[in-house]
Amino acid sequence: MEDCDYCGESFDGEAAYLDHLRAAHAEELGPIDRRRVGDVESEGSALPVGPLALVLVIGSTVAIVAYVTFFAGGGGTASGSVGPAGSAHYHGTMEMSVLGERVDFSRSEYQLRDDRFHFEAGEGTRWHAHATGVTLGYAMEALGFDVTRTSVTYEGTTYRDSDEGYDVTVAVNGNRVTPEEYVLREGDRIRVVVERA
Repeated sequence: MEDCDYCGESFDGEAAYLDHLRAAHAEELGPIDRRRVGDVESEGSALPVGPLALVLVIGSTVAIVAYVTFFAGGGGTASGSVGPAGSAHYHGTMEMSVLGERVDFSRSEYQLRDDRFHFEAGEGTRWHAHATGVTLGYAMEALGFDVTRTSVTYEGTTYRDSDEGYDVTVAVNGNRVTPEEYVLREGDRIRVVVERA
């Protein structure tokens, strides 16, 4: 038996008592009774909080991973296939000369220019890759050069292999490569040379 604290009337069960509170005393109800009345109204219609929270967490995680993978960090010729900055850390060496002039990668313009590929600490021979999937094309673009298998753009001038009287060599570990396709590895020795043919 339930007795109403507001008017003293008695009821056979809790459901009848809560119906009475809702109908006769809606404006007078204290916080506990308002919750009790609300629980009866929403019973069976409440959304499952656990699964909704799980869907929200998973959806947010997927969105963050997609953003980091495809949009964060430096751009580049192969930025869609290059992993996020910090996903790897490996090194190699690089030598580049254009018409006998050696490019000095120790200069500030080549230091820490891109989060995924750069030279650092004032050193100009040893490159650092800080992401998976860094191609030679991405690396050269990160340094400010447009390099293909048969051409090099340096200080605003494009040098093309043979047809313009130049010999262009783009090689890794002594083998000519296609910069857009070749993915750098630990210890790779990069050599980019433009000479008169």
